[in-house]
Amino acid sequence: MPTETIELMNEASVGQPPADILTSKYLTFFSDGLLFGVNASQVVEIIINHAITPMPMTPEYVKGIINLRGQIIPIIDARLRMGRTVSEENSVVCIIVLNIDGTQVGISVDRVAQMVDIDESAISSGSTGNKDQNLVNGMISLPDSGETILILDCLQLINEA
Repeated sequence: MPTETIELMNEASVGQPPADILTSKYLTFFSDGLLFGVNASQVVEIIINHAITPMPMTPEYVKGIINLRGQIIPIIDARLRMGRTVSEENSVVCIIVLNIDGTQVGISVDRVAQMVDIDESAISSGSTGNKDQNLVNGMISLPDSGETILILDCLQLINEA
């Protein structure tokens, strides 16, 4: 009987990381040609082509607000928030709605890529001291593709620059 239990445990662990590796799911997206990731636990939903109402007297990176099923959500342009320029080439508006410490906010991105499992211990520090790069709190190269994902610090995203 103990042999069957061991075999079942081994079969159940096939394709899963070892127990000592802490992995988390991240949603990856592109902004200004760079690949970013946000922890999937913060992602509420992804919206395509939702009308954004501009707001006066807000920082340039705040595109406006949306009314999502009766809830008003501010929309931040990821490019502008990171000190980049506005893209005129992409007519499709892709918004990732995030829940950051109980506050819902949307970020406008170029396009959503995929969901990936990331080993938390393999994320290297992304701190450079540059004010525009304070939004990145780490980076990781994916072993399969070699792509580098910049891990977005969502809390810094909503803090005033």
